[in-house]
Amino acid sequence: MGRVISFEDRAVATLRARVAAAEEANQDLIAFARGHSGAVASIHAAVLAAIEAEGLDHLIHIVTQEWPHLLGLDAVAIALWAGTTGVRADASGLQFVDPRLLERSVRAFDGVALRGVERGHPLFGPACSLIRAEALIRLENDPPLPSGLLALGQRGSQRFETPHGSELLLFLGRVLARCMGRWLIP
Repeated sequence: MGRVISFEDRAVATLRARVAAAEEANQDLIAFARGHSGAVASIHAAVLAAIEAEGLDHLIHIVTQEWPHLLGLDAVAIALWAGTTGVRADASGLQFVDPRLLERSVRAFDGVALRGVERGHPLFGPACSLIRAEALIRLENDPPLPSGLLALGQRGSQRFETPHGSELLLFLGRVLARCMGRWLIP
């Protein structure tokens, strides 16, 4: 007479493992959706603030003073160059910089660079030693308008695993470039 082998215990254990994995994936998806929704809302608030600027100096103030709060960041810097002149602005003010530094910085990537760092980009000025995660965004304009770089930084390290954030940041950079053009074209 043959012996009956029960597969029930093994099947139940396998199903439980699959349900646990599906639940974990579901929680990850919910967390991503909540974070993405928050990021979209922050970008929208930053764009609206930029659109409401009353001039270039006001726009620079909004970017360097208000965007860190709106975007939940520790540091925001903007650098522009046209011809042989380069300037950078952050919370501490406006300074001249070598435009070659800016050109080399933007040649290293297309559109947006998201990265964890030991030390932030020099454009952060005194705050660069505190920055552990940064987003560098190209600001592209046709001459005679200046091109530039927007640097967003935070003290906490960050893993960048999704392209969705870079799409939002690219949009933010494009809006900023258009707003600058509005105030720089006579």
